[in-house]
Amino acid sequence: MAFTPPSTGQRDLSPAMAAQRPLKIGLLSYRSDPRVGGQGVYVDYLSAALADLGHEVTVISGPPYPELSRDVSCVRLPSLDLYAQPHHGHYALRPRHLLSPTDTYEYFSHLSGKFVEPLTFGRRAGQWLRRHGQAFDVLLDNQGLSEGILRATQSRRLPLVTMIHHPITEDRRLALAAAPDRLHRLLVRRWYAFHHSQLRVARKVGTIISPSQSARRHIATEFDLPVDKITAIPLGVDRSAFCKAPGGVRHERRIVTTASADVPLKGLQYLIDAFAALRADFPDLELTVIGTLREGAAAARIRAHGLAQHITFKSGLSREDLAREFQTATLLVSPSLYEGFGLPAAEAMSCGTPVVVTDGGALPEVAGSAGLVVPRGNPAALAEAIARLLHDPDRRRFVGQACFERAEAEFNWSRIAPRYQAVFEEAIAAAC
Repeated sequence: MAFTPPSTGQRDLSPAMAAQRPLKIGLLSYRSDPRVGGQGVYVDYLSAALADLGHEVTVISGPPYPELSRDVSCVRLPSLDLYAQPHHGHYALRPRHLLSPTDTYEYFSHLSGKFVEPLTFGRRAGQWLRRHGQAFDVLLDNQGLSEGILRATQSRRLPLVTMIHHPITEDRRLALAAAPDRLHRLLVRRWYAFHHSQLRVARKVGTIISPSQSARRHIATEFDLPVDKITAIPLGVDRSAFCKAPGGVRHERRIVTTASADVPLKGLQYLIDAFAALRADFPDLELTVIGTLREGAAAARIRAHGLAQHITFKSGLSREDLAREFQTATLLVSPSLYEGFGLPAAEAMSCGTPVVVTDGGALPEVAGSAGLVVPRGNPAALAEAIARLLHDPDRRRFVGQACFERAEAEFNWSRIAPRYQAVFEEAIAAAC
């Protein structure tokens, strides 16, 4: 694949020089489309914020590929992209793929129920870095945690910083707890088999960033790491899109939530139960879910309560469309059982939207004293908190303004990006 190294000048790893000149940063991400998950949103936000500081940023991504600022370049590393294929990729294998051990492994692992995108991307990225890695001052791995990237950076003495949004062990634990029978538990274990490799790699990388103090502590515990090896830096939001709408009018009875996939970790089924209970007092209440309805616990609860006509699912929204959903909603609810950060809550707060969140993971850190926090996995507590805001417009306005002020102070990339730069400079100095 053709690659033009970032700009001009010799690679100089002197920490004094690094502090005085733009850095050449490579951001590795195994999938980066912001419409298919929060990691893609993170790649877009962070790369643009670092470019705004004057750094030269190149995103190195597998498919689906990112949408980036014009000041950020992209290297695309193709894969089989099996999850985007018809018939779930079962018929995607071609004779040429058998010439590639990585393609062959990706196909047959997928066929047998394993999720191997981080591992296979790491192999491809490792090969690419052996050819081009010296063009960068520092690399940031966006939760790939693969042996391929680790080996390539160690063999070339490339400074590597790793972002871990949250430990995948928590997803695995909650999925196992929700599995209805032995067969489903076997499938869950098969799908999450890559977590063993991630644990090994996390113990070997030098510098780790997490998006919250909660995630920092949890990663240290789950991965058996010293907590001082991990630096907690919060996420920011795109304040040009997620802002108060001038003269905006909010619906009186519309809840919005986000759930890109119906997985136990997101807790959507608990919000649906709470929504069903609330409709006794608020028969005109509506729920908008930013995501796609798939067969699972949430779909089953919707059928059980007969709520299909009162719940709307929306997907493929642009950033501006998503902001309008937040700007016009009565409130946002994040019912997750666990979040390493909780970016949708921060984005809604930046729009002046009142938020109700659970105590799952970092959500109380995001809401602070501005939003309402309830116990996770508790539909009755969710319904009670939502009802308090629905009954009291003045309280809604007060909570919404408090959320806005907190977002303005805490989730601003212009203040957050320099903290990444400081971590990068420390990693560069340590690699000298």
